[in-house]
Amino acid sequence: MTPAKQEALDTIGQLPDDTDLDEIMYRLYVLDKVRKGQQAVEQGQTITAEELNRDIDTW
Repeated sequence: MTPAKQEALDTIGQLPDDTDLDEIMYRLYVLDKVRKGQQAVEQGQTITAEELNRDIDTW
């Protein structure tokens, strides 16, 4: 997996020069959530669709 700093720099580097800080922070936030999701999958920390549906039904 690419180091977080490099992924952040790559993400920012792809944005237009006039991108505001709110957009940059949002993109980095999404990048962080995707990385954490990938790590969860690699560690087997997932649930099935059936389990998710049962959880939703309890809401």
